[in-house]
Order: sequence, then C-alpha cells, then structure tokens
Amino acid sequence: MSGGPAAVGPTAADWAAAVAAVRGLHADARVLLICHVNPDGDALGSMLGFALGLRRLGVRHLQATFPGPPGVPEPFRWLPGVELLVPQDDAYPEPDLVICFDAASESRLGDLADRLGRGTSLVLDHHASNTGFGDVNLVDPHAAATSVVALGLLDRLGVPLDAATATGLYVALTTDTGSFRFEATTPAVHEMAARLLATGIRPGDVSRRVFDTRPFGAVRLFGEVLGRATLEPAAADGHGLVWTYATRDDLTRHDQPAYVLEALIDSVRCTAEADVSCVVKQSGDAEWAVSMRSKGAVDVSRVAVGLGGGGHRFAAGFTGRGPLDDVIGRIRAALTGAVLTAPPA
Repeated sequence: MSGGPAAVGPTAADWAAAVAAVRGLHADARVLLICHVNPDGDALGSMLGFALGLRRLGVRHLQATFPGPPGVPEPFRWLPGVELLVPQDDAYPEPDLVICFDAASESRLGDLADRLGRGTSLVLDHHASNTGFGDVNLVDPHAAATSVVALGLLDRLGVPLDAATATGLYVALTTDTGSFRFEATTPAVHEMAARLLATGIRPGDVSRRVFDTRPFGAVRLFGEVLGRATLEPAAADGHGLVWTYATRDDLTRHDQPAYVLEALIDSVRCTAEADVSCVVKQSGDAEWAVSMRSKGAVDVSRVAVGLGGGGHRFAAGFTGRGPLDDVIGRIRAALTGAVLTAPPA
C-alpha cells in the first residue's frame, strides 16, 4: 500500500487496509501515535482526537508523542487526551501499530522515524507532497485538515463521536482553515464542523483559547517583529512578497517560547500589496524555520518542495540554512515561475 505522493486521495482498498490494521490488533497490542515536529493544532488535535476514539474501541496500550522537546504549546495544553502524551524517549520502542498524523515525510518525525519499521505503519495526512512512507497511506490532498481523514477512519471503525473526541478534531479543523477563512473551507468543511459542534463543543471557548489569548510579552514581540517587515512588490512575478524574521535573541529578550511565533504569519499575510507572505524564524545557528502563505496567485508548496520542505498550494514551509539574506534570496528566486496559471479551484 506504500507509494509516492498522493494526487487523488485514499482508495476503497486504502480505507479497508486501514480499518483492518486497527481491527486486527490483539488485546495487548501497543499502539503508538506520532505527529510532526513542532506540532500545530491539526497535528495535535487530529492525533489526540483519534487517540480518544481508539480508547473507545477498547485499545488499552496507547501512547501519543512527537519529536523534540515534550512541551505542548500553551494554546493546546487543555485538549482532551493530552494525558496520553509521552516524551519521545519514553515512547514504545517496539509498537505493534504506528499511526502518523499530519506528517508529509519521515523526516518530519525526527528521531521517532525509526519506529516505522517496528510494526505496521499507518499514515493519516492531507499534504499533496506526502511521500507515501507508510505501509498504509490515507492521504487526501483535498481535505482541509488531517482531522477530516481521521474522522473518516473513525466513522469506518464505527466509533461514535463524543465531545472529547470531537474537540480535538474541531481544533484541528479550525486551525488549518484559519477559523474557516482559508480557501480550503468548503461546504463539506462546515458540515463536518456542524457535526462536531453537535456533540456540545463551545466554539467561542475554543476560539478564545486557541486564537485570542497570548501573553503580553508575545504582543510586544509581535510589535517588534512586524516593525521590521519588508514589502517587495516586484517579487513573485509582480504579485508581491512581504516578509519578516524573528531571532532567538528576540524570544529571549521578551521571555517567550518559540511557539508563539506560529500565529505571526496571520498578521503578516493581511498585507494588501502582497500575494505571498513569509515569516522566517531562527531555530538554530544559521538555521531558520520558514512559513509561507499565498492568497491564491502563487503555489507556495512548489517553492517549499523545491527548497526541501512541503505543504499546500497556499500554505507551506521549509527549513532554511545559512545567513538570513541567503534564505530570503532563495525564496525570492523560487517565487519566479511559481505563479499559478489558473485560478484556484
């Protein structure tokens, strides 16, 4: 069932294989759920929501984890199922089933990628750039979030929704659609949201926790980083680029963890004169985590894949190495030729 990047979505055979992988677990089977490094709302929400669904199926030996430092970003520490998270060093070394969430390639799993060869591996994802690295791959590039795929599998497993399970899936859906503002927000997305909300979730509470709460230090940090934003109207074949950057010294000076910068792209992308927005965040010595967004004219996934990353047409990223000016220069060069020849579907 493994293969290259998905173009259409899971087949009936893919769904059947995924159901069989879960249904075929023996009573003492160890199941390890993994999401990508620096997990966001879709990664954590999909993984924890699905984990609670597995609990309802009777899976007893269950762990969830992600590579890197074990701390969960503040906006997601309240999610139901967070108690199932373990540090990567404590994760099952020989799991019977590994289920990966929102990771387009093995590299996004860091040191946990070695678990893939220990048991059956099942991949749930929605990135068109997914490499098909699992034994069974449920990859739907048309899905607005990985939680859409996760819910599809829970339905096929016959797991009824409750508020706890639905909360993680809803957080995943609302974060990856930008509170239902992005291009991926289809009627089906709203139908799924309605179904999740019907379990008793309070959307206002979710929005407050996830989007509308940050420490004052982060507000000051955002002001400083936005103040150095640069607009390049001629970039991307005249569609415009706006970008800014944040260093580790910025975080230290304002006493903030790195995850607070994830929300910064939303403030940058509203720039009227640029189709493409970019935030470059220092993650190491001469290493930068790059987040890119497009309003529709440019395929930023093409840029990201060409620079060693991945993502979607309108939201993508990669790890840049070298001086900041060199990283920006590579982005600027890659944007030439990435303009879409047809409007988004």
